[in-house]
Amino acid sequence: MAVTTSPYVSDALPSGTVDAVVTGGGAAGLNGALMLARSRRSVVVIDSGSPRNAPAEPMHGFVVLDGAPPPEILRRGREQVRQYGGRVVFGEVASAEPVALSADEDLRFTITLADGRSVTARRVLVATCLRDVLPEVPDLTEHCGHSVVHCPYRRGWEVRDEPIGILTTSPASVHHALLFRQLTEDLTYFTHGTSLDEGTRTRFTARGIRVIDTPVQEIVNAEDGALAGVRLADGQVVARRVLAIATQMQARTEGLDGLKLPMEDLPDDMGRRFASGMAGTTEVPGVWVAGNATDLAAQVGASAAAGSLAGSHTNAPLAAADTDAAFAAAQGPNPTA
Repeated sequence: MAVTTSPYVSDALPSGTVDAVVTGGGAAGLNGALMLARSRRSVVVIDSGSPRNAPAEPMHGFVVLDGAPPPEILRRGREQVRQYGGRVVFGEVASAEPVALSADEDLRFTITLADGRSVTARRVLVATCLRDVLPEVPDLTEHCGHSVVHCPYRRGWEVRDEPIGILTTSPASVHHALLFRQLTEDLTYFTHGTSLDEGTRTRFTARGIRVIDTPVQEIVNAEDGALAGVRLADGQVVARRVLAIATQMQARTEGLDGLKLPMEDLPDDMGRRFASGMAGTTEVPGVWVAGNATDLAAQVGASAAAGSLAGSHTNAPLAAADTDAAFAAAQGPNPTA
């Protein structure tokens, strides 16, 4: 469901070795790059221009910036990274892999873009965001970010009091329904071929949530193109103005296989992410991960904060490596006791 934004003026990919490459130009990647650049690190952000929230008009749930357009937030973020000497390069990562250690035994990685350009980095911060996997229902994707919503905290207020339908994708959809019921009294739960136990049905009835077990066949549009409802497999049309879908979320891994980063599945078939520890550390030396690539539920503010933390923790071992190299050089080729 990736949507590509309009290309912007790209910085040149530097020659030689840079301190860090950040894969991904969203909130996590840009904030990680900002922290590195402010630490006087040479940093390059590789941005494919396809942020997860590209279909959305305003961004919500981030204090101070609530209601700001996502493209404007990213534009300002790129400017701020650049004002400290960081570079933002428009392109897609084709491969990323560790290479031989440098002469001073520091880590090295080569990142190659789809057009054949490459850059060598001492450290890598992966902030590739995620991909939302939608049910295979005709005409569903064209309404994403407007009448098809995923998060009650990002878009719930804007669809409050509308007739909302929950299109089930996994066991997580039950919790989704309870959250959206807080926003409207007219809520219908479409099981769409999934099972729903009697206990949950009873709880839904008590909450005034209607349950329909007939599978959804297609989206029904109004004359102006807005979502008007869904057509069921038996031909019945159920009027709805909004569909809420707890998508399966998959970390974007394209071009990163060579890093051999561990992956893990989340419970209830919610998705798959890069495994990480505190501050975005991974099992691969020299590689950090931040944002939705590892925290699938993180909103913009949380992703930006995670990028900031990962960026600062990427800088710390670089400082240690610089000191080790300076100390070794000071000792000369044949240090004596």
